[in-house]
Amino acid sequence: MGLVVVLLVLALLLGGFGLFIEGLKWLLIIALVLLVVGAVTGSRFRSRL
Repeated sequence: MGLVVVLLVLALLLGGFGLFIEGLKWLLIIALVLLVVGAVTGSRFRSRL
């Protein structure tokens, strides 16, 4: 998680605010995908018990 913060700060310093927002947008998309996959996997696991 620390690496992600460092990369976002570097993007802010090197690429300006637009690149920082773009990085946050992709981070949010990845988090949502992982949340959906986790929910589907969890519901499948619970239904087998």
